[in-house]
Amino acid sequence: MGLVLLGFEAAAVFFLIVTGFNVWFFRNPLRTPPADDKAILSPADGKIVSIVRTREDRLLNSEAQRVSVFMSPLNVHVNRSPVSGRVDSVVYNKGKFLTANKEKASLDNEQNALLITAPSGMKFLCVQIAGFIARRIICDVGKGDSLTRGQRFGLIRYGSRVDLFLPLECTVVVREGDRVRGGESIVAYLP
Repeated sequence: MGLVLLGFEAAAVFFLIVTGFNVWFFRNPLRTPPADDKAILSPADGKIVSIVRTREDRLLNSEAQRVSVFMSPLNVHVNRSPVSGRVDSVVYNKGKFLTANKEKASLDNEQNALLITAPSGMKFLCVQIAGFIARRIICDVGKGDSLTRGQRFGLIRYGSRVDLFLPLECTVVVREGDRVRGGESIVAYLP
């Protein structure tokens, strides 16, 4: 309002648009996880860009299935826990800001890894990966915290990716190209 009174209508409109975009971008809609306790949920909204069997040596030290979800700037960027469990480790690594939908982003980009141990003892790893535009990863939980399936644990600002590492025994039910919603869409099932 002050800019309008000072005669800067164009600047006022610009800042109103920027403010509106930021309010929309950082939205945190309520999500209702499915009732099936064996369902493993997507940690993010977006598009499945890869599903691969790989070796994860930073925190799991084992073979795993990696499901990668790319979040465009139009997706909700809140990250949610795929399973209920205890946070055993949170590890942040500085890195580059390559385009998050590329395979190399899993190795080189700035990222934050969250190791979750389910009540069954199975371990799940969520890796928040900053993208070309994203320059800030936020993680709201720490070692020892408990998470419920679908609970918010952080966000990544302005376009990014989340890699979910699953035990080999889990049955992945999504395919590359599928669109998912964090905290609601089922990506896999526990054995």
